[in-house]
Amino acid sequence: MEASADAIADVVLKEFDSWEKKRKPLVRTNGVREWIPLSGIVAQGKNSLTCLAVATGMKCLPQKSISKAQGVVLHDWHAEILAIRSFNRFLLEECYALAVSKKKSSEYVRVREEHERTASHFQPFALNDGIHLHMYSSEAPCGDASMELTIAAQEDATPWNVPETSTSTSTSSTPSNESDLTHSTSLSSTPDTLTQPILPGRSYFSQLGIVRRKPSRPDAPPTLSKSCTDKLTLKQSTSLLSSLTNLLISPQNVYIHTLVLPSSQLFPIATTRAFSPSGRVLPLSSSMSQNWQGGYAFKPFEVLGTNKEFSYSRRQIGDVVSSNISSYSYPKNISETIIGGTLQGRKQFDVRGASRICKRRMWKLALEISVLAGVPAIKQVLMLGTYKEVKESSLLEGRGEVKRDVRAVLGGWLCNEGGNEPLNDGVEKVTLNPGSALQDQRERDLDPGLDHSHVDSVTPIKLMKGMLRKRSYTSST
Repeated sequence: MEASADAIADVVLKEFDSWEKKRKPLVRTNGVREWIPLSGIVAQGKNSLTCLAVATGMKCLPQKSISKAQGVVLHDWHAEILAIRSFNRFLLEECYALAVSKKKSSEYVRVREEHERTASHFQPFALNDGIHLHMYSSEAPCGDASMELTIAAQEDATPWNVPETSTSTSTSSTPSNESDLTHSTSLSSTPDTLTQPILPGRSYFSQLGIVRRKPSRPDAPPTLSKSCTDKLTLKQSTSLLSSLTNLLISPQNVYIHTLVLPSSQLFPIATTRAFSPSGRVLPLSSSMSQNWQGGYAFKPFEVLGTNKEFSYSRRQIGDVVSSNISSYSYPKNISETIIGGTLQGRKQFDVRGASRICKRRMWKLALEISVLAGVPAIKQVLMLGTYKEVKESSLLEGRGEVKRDVRAVLGGWLCNEGGNEPLNDGVEKVTLNPGSALQDQRERDLDPGLDHSHVDSVTPIKLMKGMLRKRSYTSST
């Protein structure tokens, strides 16, 4: 039986209600209440609904800071994206538990049989059959699915004039400022060259069906992080799995079945245009997606409305201001609070502020699983020097083809470049006290297999090789 929108929303809202007060938006001393978007992933089994990830958030990293993130700082912590990352972490931990215990399945993940695996569909794990995944969000996803809401909020909804496009403008150039319409010119452009609008946030709201970036204040540093609408559109084809998780888990049945939004945030014309096979992704329902291999498919989700409202939404009574903290949780009482893409209380770009769901710690966990599960081909990919090399490896070529096809259909997709290089000196220099007690290696930012008695500049490869040396030594003794 299909779960109702109200039931899906209720599971996420109840999970948020269980959080500690310090992880929730505040009422400030002047009486003004903070608001924050909420999102969650819900698994529907035979007889129950279970929240597998819930998150709050509404910020992202400026484009100029991407190169400094080095896999330690999150690029995007909007609620929808944070919930998806948390869900991926939960799945990896399920795989880790199976690999350690040598069991065949858990409540949510199973080991795939040898006869199920092929060259293009090689993953050793899969989501259990019969599970439907739903997503709830307390606000319409930023981007195209919320443009009618943006239009309705304007005092003057007269469409803006769209500037001429320069033929000499490079589509790969970086925005130079953050007016709500981001402008870009090529390095060879002259002062007389017309600028080209790229990836608008809320600006030019009459332009519908286009790729947009995360909206922000006019005085905020520029970003090339794509809107949640566009990222969810891509997930209809690539699945909810990230590149790292996709190396270990089959994408075949890890797709959103239903997206639930408050009725006040739901404009069917907008969600149909943004997500449905009759909207801007129409070409994907043809032969294009039928050529995909490796368990990938175009699986558009259904969008449903609910009358349930989040108590910290923007629609609270009275004056509200946005909250600067984000938080997430997933089963087994795992939770963290994030500020600026980093653990609360830590400096941005400090390795000690690396969240469980940051790229670096997810990469490390995925490598551990590949070793424990005995899949050398996947281990070899995860031992590559940069994240870009991992994403461009032969094992992820099928995923890469899907992404290229979807981005070509959407048009105007500018990649958020700068986060694929190895870690640089100065980002991860950490002083460790000699003789300090070692914690569980999956809970540490630095691996116990490395020498911690001195100041060290640690790269992912050093971490991973140290981990493997430690495991080899332990096995030989």
